[in-house]
Amino acid sequence: MGKPQYHTDIVKSFVNWSLVWGVVAVLVGVIVSFQMINPDLNYPPYFTFGRLRPIHTNAGIYGWGVGTIFAMFIYMVQRLCKTPLWSLGLARFQLWLFNATIIAAAVTLLLGYNTTLEYHEMEWPIDLMIVVLWVVFSINIIMTIIKRKEEQMYISLWYMMAALIGVAILFTVNALAVPVSAFKSYSIFAGTNSANVQWWFGHNAVAMALTAPPLAMFYYFLPKSTGVPIYSHRLSIIAFWSLIFMYLWTGAHHLLWTPIPDWIQTLAMAFSIMLIAPSWGSVINGYMSMKGQWHQMRDNYLVKFLILGITFYGLQTLQGPMQAIRTFSAFIHYTDWVPGHIHMGTMGWVSLVSVAGIYFLLPRIYGREVYSIPLANLHFWLVVIGQLIWSTSMWISGILQAGMWNAMNADGSLTYTFTETMVEMYPYWWIRAIGGVIYLIGILVFIYNVYMTVQKGKEPAPKLLEVEGRA
Repeated sequence: MGKPQYHTDIVKSFVNWSLVWGVVAVLVGVIVSFQMINPDLNYPPYFTFGRLRPIHTNAGIYGWGVGTIFAMFIYMVQRLCKTPLWSLGLARFQLWLFNATIIAAAVTLLLGYNTTLEYHEMEWPIDLMIVVLWVVFSINIIMTIIKRKEEQMYISLWYMMAALIGVAILFTVNALAVPVSAFKSYSIFAGTNSANVQWWFGHNAVAMALTAPPLAMFYYFLPKSTGVPIYSHRLSIIAFWSLIFMYLWTGAHHLLWTPIPDWIQTLAMAFSIMLIAPSWGSVINGYMSMKGQWHQMRDNYLVKFLILGITFYGLQTLQGPMQAIRTFSAFIHYTDWVPGHIHMGTMGWVSLVSVAGIYFLLPRIYGREVYSIPLANLHFWLVVIGQLIWSTSMWISGILQAGMWNAMNADGSLTYTFTETMVEMYPYWWIRAIGGVIYLIGILVFIYNVYMTVQKGKEPAPKLLEVEGRA
């Protein structure tokens, strides 16, 4: 029987562009971290913290994160279904629209067009582009699954479909607005309803864009990298359905101690705590898959990225539910602890797994072995150290910040002014900026390694290309 001929050129393109936007995201993040230390680095009206910060988050989530999702989903779905991508033409249109959307979002945010909704700052014309982009992508992936030649649906396909459907619903509902001009609209929701819908979207965007897709990648690339099957497919399915059911109820834990109805807050808090179980189901599945294979943490650079990635996911899903408890939320909410928490997920969990996937893909889409494994190991240590410095400095400063905000004198007056509190943050903001620079250097090492692989990497053994079904 002839092996299926998979489409790889489109995967190359998405990998390349996701790397471009990834560098932009980290670079802008480093810039805004220094702007917080030195306000003179703000250059109004365009290059100020207020305009660059949403570019940083959106380039990271949608440029790097979603760009990588596009590449990995297109790569994985063909192999898991043992059939070529349903429509190469749609995928090429998707690539063009993806870059056009990212550029349009960056330009409009620089110009100050902003809905003020976290993770959904783009105005309505950009929203329409995103909807078309996601519909095209979803149709292509779902049709490939429908046309599959492999009867069994591996766990990665379940997470992929959840992401496609979940993002579509969340984004569409939160985008409902009334346009009043070419680049201005007002949400159809108001007051507490607006806040509730926004964080139903915001937290579940993390679920469907920054949790389900990386888990799909992890479950695919860990067995491929180690040569050992996943420990339990049954456990992965149980964890999947539990995660999908529980996650959708947790968004209001961002709104504890607000005018949101108390029962909604309590519901979100309860489901957030329960969410530990399905999250750690995947963590345990990953660890148990390494039974008898832990030596690969030393010998296989891909495994280091994957296992540290799932470890950061596990820590993230312990820290998050802890923050969803009212008493703890009252202490740390609005402090530097919160960005420390989210960046452990983005810089640690999502990025490490995505990078492992790209390293795995390189020989299979370019026909060349990775240029330098020592450089890949250097990249690993730089980004892990940079991320730990970044997040740890924010956790410490967040606790200090919360303590100073809550300190009271005997007469009930506040011990510290807001300015005094801010002054104490400067040493930690310096540490954060340094951690960001280290992380950025790691990314540049990664980009160099990818570039040299394409240009000078050694050709892999013919057997590898045969397994991939390439001509």
